[in-house]
Amino acid sequence: MFVDYFFEAGRRNFGDFIMTEANNSAQPQQRKLLSGRRLTLLSSVALVGAAVAFGSLASDRLSGAWWPSAAHAFEAQQGPRGFADLVAKVKPAVIAVRVKIDQEAESAGTNQNDTQDLPPSMKGSPFEKFFRQFGDLPPGAQEHQIITGLGSGFFITPDGYAVTNNHVVDHAQSVQVTTDDGKKYTAKVIGTDPKTDLALIKVDGKSDFAYVKFEDSAPRVGDWVVAVGNPFGLGGTVTAGIISAQAREIGSGAYDYMQIDAPINKGNSGGPTFDMNGNVVGVNTAIYSPSGGSVGIGFDVTAQTAQSVIAQLKDKGVVTRGWLGVQIQPVTSEIADSLGLKSTHGALVDDAQPNAPASKAGIRPGDVITAVAGKPIKDSRELARQIAAAAPDTSVKLDVVRKGETKTLTVTLGTTPKDRQASNGEEKSKRANNVPHLGLTLLPRMRSPAPTIKASS
Repeated sequence: MFVDYFFEAGRRNFGDFIMTEANNSAQPQQRKLLSGRRLTLLSSVALVGAAVAFGSLASDRLSGAWWPSAAHAFEAQQGPRGFADLVAKVKPAVIAVRVKIDQEAESAGTNQNDTQDLPPSMKGSPFEKFFRQFGDLPPGAQEHQIITGLGSGFFITPDGYAVTNNHVVDHAQSVQVTTDDGKKYTAKVIGTDPKTDLALIKVDGKSDFAYVKFEDSAPRVGDWVVAVGNPFGLGGTVTAGIISAQAREIGSGAYDYMQIDAPINKGNSGGPTFDMNGNVVGVNTAIYSPSGGSVGIGFDVTAQTAQSVIAQLKDKGVVTRGWLGVQIQPVTSEIADSLGLKSTHGALVDDAQPNAPASKAGIRPGDVITAVAGKPIKDSRELARQIAAAAPDTSVKLDVVRKGETKTLTVTLGTTPKDRQASNGEEKSKRANNVPHLGLTLLPRMRSPAPTIKASS
């Protein structure tokens, strides 16, 4: 009865309020009356809210669960209230990585001697660069440059093993890491893997570093993530976002990447991306950026891939992968029709190298490999990943479709040659135009539709 009374009073006053606002020629007396009615309306609504809240509070307090249920409902709608507790837990394990590279830079026709007679005021100025550029040094001559690069990383053991990107420490003459408390340590490179752009480094002399662990299970698209790193040399920078997509192909070999929208920039490379439990779900590796800065599209090596690679680097210093010795490509709908296939699943063999494991097992150009060890494969990239994940010198059974007939062939895998391990579609050890290490990999602008990609397994 109490609530009904004030509800009816509020309804009447609200109607008067609408009618008064609609009358643009209202007299001052009407405006004064309007102000009073507004007060009455607000009082009525406030009393209604208080009565409803009082009734709800009384009811919930009887059960003793009114506050936890309300807090849970609010958090479910609004998301996490903050990341401070998570950041305090994981940030001490994240490091800034600084490298120095003594690189031989190719000159395009300069002569160092041409600048010796310049006035002191001109040395180091654009004029010196001009004279050096148009000097008499033969093209192809070499000069040494000391290049400093920045990146990120994170400890995975208390005794100083840390993960970063291969392109951060590639050809480094010295590696220095800075921890969250500002202390600096010298590190050495244990091993690198250009195919996944991962590297393992080690700091000696201490055994109580803060460290983090990889997450064993794959996260879901839409899960919250936090990235911590050293963008532009600003160590200890934290950004947050969600997992935007999984299994992204970025034109960097057979491995798929996880896409995140937590902002990452130059210097974030090699840094970790955490889930809400404080476990590493990805290693920041690349961004898609027309401008060179973050536009909210970043790519991570997944924790599952990183765990396997880092374990081998720690044990052997290198990563060994199974090898078939074939050139393969996706099965398009046109190819499937021409070969009488029911679907586009599988990988078409373009070429089988002489004396390679595939040719020795009887695999020929034109064959379509549809399964590995009885497990169907979706496309050529999945075949490349499965073969690479297998240990060399092991035998695997491949289902092959040849002229409409399915055959099962047993192949003893070889070891991926070192030159193939080091080249990930391009020679990363040489940097075009002497571009320094920036702790970031930039990708070319994506095209639609995507071009056909041939993978070598």
